[in-house]
Amino acid sequence: MKHLKLKHLLFFISISFIFSSCNSTRTALFDQYSYEKTIELKVEADKLISKATTPYSANQEEIEKLFLNVEKLVEYEKNKPNNEITFEMLKMLNDKDKNLLAGFFKHWHTKGVVSKSFLEESKKQILSAFDLLIQYEIKKDKQSKEELLNLIILNT
Repeated sequence: MKHLKLKHLLFFISISFIFSSCNSTRTALFDQYSYEKTIELKVEADKLISKATTPYSANQEEIEKLFLNVEKLVEYEKNKPNNEITFEMLKMLNDKDKNLLAGFFKHWHTKGVVSKSFLEESKKQILSAFDLLIQYEIKKDKQSKEELLNLIILNT
């Protein structure tokens, strides 16, 4: 009888460990809305970044609209369970002190116009970040998660 109780105890401990470890590594499920909105933001950002050789002031309304849409998606993603990685990446894209989306637009605003070489290099980095975010949303696999986490860590 004592042996049977020990087996049950070990079984319950094992099950508890499995559930607790699974919960700590959970990832939000695919979300069509997040996927579509992230693609829309990427396309809008690409279009606006391409205009950075023209005066910032001539594009200010479009830029404000882009960042309003970014803020909306950040707020949406913040409230989804098991969505810390996507939320952190979007916050990073929206952070003016980082070298991604908001940081690029801050630089453009400060300079008035941006050189073609700076524009092209920044564009590669920003669109690559969006691509990682999109791939993560589509796949939700270990590789896409690690790639996005690496980018977040590099930009922290």
